[in-house]
Formats: sequence, C-alpha cells, structure tokens
Amino acid sequence: MKLLLIEDEVSLSDALVNILKKEKYQVTAVYDGEEGLYYAVSNSYDLIILDIILPHLDGISILKEIRKQKIDTPVLMLTALAQEYDIVKGFDAGADDYLSKPFSTAELLARIKALLKRTGQYIYDETISFGNITLNLKSYMLSTPYNTIKVSAKECEILRFLISNPKFIATREDLINKVWGFDTEIESNSIEVFISFIRKKLIFIKANVAIVTIRGVGYRLEQKNVQ
Repeated sequence: MKLLLIEDEVSLSDALVNILKKEKYQVTAVYDGEEGLYYAVSNSYDLIILDIILPHLDGISILKEIRKQKIDTPVLMLTALAQEYDIVKGFDAGADDYLSKPFSTAELLARIKALLKRTGQYIYDETISFGNITLNLKSYMLSTPYNTIKVSAKECEILRFLISNPKFIATREDLINKVWGFDTEIESNSIEVFISFIRKKLIFIKANVAIVTIRGVGYRLEQKNVQ
C-alpha cells in the first residue's frame, strides 16, 4: 500500500515513516503544502496523511483542491487543532478521518487500517465518464453514444482506476495493488492481457479514448484527437 505523508515537523515525519515502513507500507514524505499538493495530484496513493498547519499551503486548502480534481483517495488529517470548529471544517473539505496530536502509534495504525479497509467498498456515483465513454460501476456496462458492451469485474476495476486518475501513468504495480490487492500472487504480465481485452472493447464501442502504453512505465487513458 502506498501512503503520502504531508507533515512539516521533520522529526515527527521521520518517526512516522519508520513506523509505517515497519508495517510494510510504502511511504512518500513531503514537508510543505505546495509540494504535498503536487504529489497528491500527480501520483496514485492508497491513503494521504495530511497535517493542517503547513508552510506555503495549509492542509485544508490542499484537501479542497484534491477533492475539486475528483481525487477520492482517503485522507487522514493530523492536527493540533482539536476544536470542534476545526474538525468540522476538515470534514466539510473532504477529510475521511482526523487524529489529534499527540497520538499513539496504535491509534494511528488502527485509523489507517480502518480507512484502507473501507476504500472501494462503497460506490457513491453509479457511473463515471471520460471522453465519450461511460462506465456503470454496478452493472459493468461500458458505453458510448454508439454502442454498449459488458466488461468483467476486473476490467471494470482497471477502467475505474484509469478514469478516476487521468493525470498520471498507472504502473503495473499500481493496477495489481488496486484491483487484486497488494498481497496477490498474480504475474504482472497478466495485466497486459486485461489491457488488451479492454482495448478491443473500446474499439468496438467506438470510444474516442484509448489506453496508451508508456514504454517502461505503465498505462494512461488518453482522449483521441478528433479531426
């Protein structure tokens, strides 16, 4: 599981990174708000741990921006501001949970596990769209104004991930972790098989988007140029 930690107290950040790595999480740590926002919108994470008081850009502003960009990654707020107003403000901006400083390691890990377990269990929007394609997350139907086709559960999850994160390249590891789980034994070459199936279905329904392979890196969903 990939976590983004945005915390400006370097000593606290270093301690949290060590704790999380011992729990087998992959952690990216940044120390100011502007850099944190850049990482949050440019990469894929399973969870963002976000401090409220940060240099250059505060945590609430970061949270509002990533939600504005339709990034639904769970966000755990860290705050020394324990007043009810500040907590409500965080939830209103799109936070999934909060933890007041100081906190125990056990509580932090419990909150993280609860949020990660919750991820993907609920579908708030039945359909998502990109270009002229629409994916129904409940019926597994992929459609354009020209045609409709049913996709498998795994194909649906791959498409859901690519449509929800159009600004960055999804590696094979990203797709395996998101669709099969980080402890799966599936071979990475199997991803290409599923991508091939999806590409054929996109062509069949006359989609104006395609899954592009970025050699040596991964995949990205791109809208075709229309003449």
